[in-house]
Amino acid sequence: MDLLTSIKQNAQVHCKRIVLPEGTEERTLKAADLVLEQKIAKITLLGDPKKIYEMAKSFGLKNIDQAIIIDPLNHAKKEEYIDLMVELRKSKGLTKSDALKLIEDPLYLGTIMIKNNDADGEVAGARNATGDVLRPAFQFVKTLPGITVVSGAFIMICKDKEFGNDGIMVFADCAVHPNPTEKELAEIAVATAKTTKAIAGFEPRIAMLSFSTKGSAKHEMVDKVVNATRIAKEMDPTLKIDGEFQADAAIIEAVGKSKAPGSEIAGKANVLIFPTLEAGNIAYKLVQRLAHAEAIGPILQGMAAPINDLSRGCSVSDIVNLIAITVNQAAAVKK
Repeated sequence: MDLLTSIKQNAQVHCKRIVLPEGTEERTLKAADLVLEQKIAKITLLGDPKKIYEMAKSFGLKNIDQAIIIDPLNHAKKEEYIDLMVELRKSKGLTKSDALKLIEDPLYLGTIMIKNNDADGEVAGARNATGDVLRPAFQFVKTLPGITVVSGAFIMICKDKEFGNDGIMVFADCAVHPNPTEKELAEIAVATAKTTKAIAGFEPRIAMLSFSTKGSAKHEMVDKVVNATRIAKEMDPTLKIDGEFQADAAIIEAVGKSKAPGSEIAGKANVLIFPTLEAGNIAYKLVQRLAHAEAIGPILQGMAAPINDLSRGCSVSDIVNLIAITVNQAAAVKK
C-alpha cells in the first residue's frame, strides 16, 4: 500500500471536521465533493450558500449537500464568536467593533471555529497568500505547548527504497522559518517527529544537518546545530536524534559508520532537519526534480490544531491530499 492510500484510509477511520474557508473557490469546492464522496472528512464550507450551491450544480457535484455551509456574514454563532475573539485578544486591545469586521473574514471565522471546538482543522491557501492564512492562526489558535515556531515539513517519497524508511523521508523546515535559533531548530525537530509519526506512520530517526559531521568543522553555524540537538533531546528524551551530520553521513550507511562510528542515526536517518530555510527549500526541490521524488507538503507543524496552507497553484488532488493529511494531524492531536 502506498503512503497516500494509507493516509486516506486512516483519515476515513477518524473522519475529523475540517473547515474550508475558501468555499466559493472552484478547486476547493471540487475537492470537498471528492472528500465527502470518499468519506475522508466531515467538511464545513465558508461562503455565500447560494453561490456555493450554484457552483456545485454547474460543476455537476453530487455530495456538497453533505457539507455544513456557513455564510460568514450571517450565521447563528456570530455573536458567540465575536465575544470569544474579544476575550482572547483583549490584552491586545481588540474591540467588539474590530471583532465584528474580522469574524466576517472566512480565514478568521475558520480559526475561531477551531478554537471553539466546532472544527478540528483547516485547509486554505488556494486563493489566499500564506501570510493571510497564518495570521489568524497565530492570533487565535497559537502554537503547541513548548513550541514557539511554526515550520513546514515535506514527506519525500523516493524511487530508491534504500533511503529513509523504504524510500520515504521527512524534510523540515522547507517552507516557513528563514533562520531559526538553536532553540527554534530544536522545536522544529520535535514537531517534525510528531508529524512523522502522525502522517508517515513510522518511528523517526532524526539527523540534524550541517556542513560538519561530529566536529569536523568549527563555526558558529555548526555550534547552532550541536546546541539544537542537545536542546531537542532535553525537550523529548525519547527522541532518536543525533547530529551534527553532513547529509551523506546521515543517509549513507558506509559514510555514517566512517564519519560517526557508534551513532544509531548516522547512515540510517529517515528525518532530515536543515539548519536554515534556504537549505531545506533547496534540498527538497533538488531531490524532487533530480531524483524524481514525490514531495507531499508543505505540512504545517507546531500549531495547537492543524491549519495547512495550500499553494495558489494547487490542483484538486493536492487539496484532497492535504485535507486527508490534516485529518491525520487532527487525530494525532486528539490522542
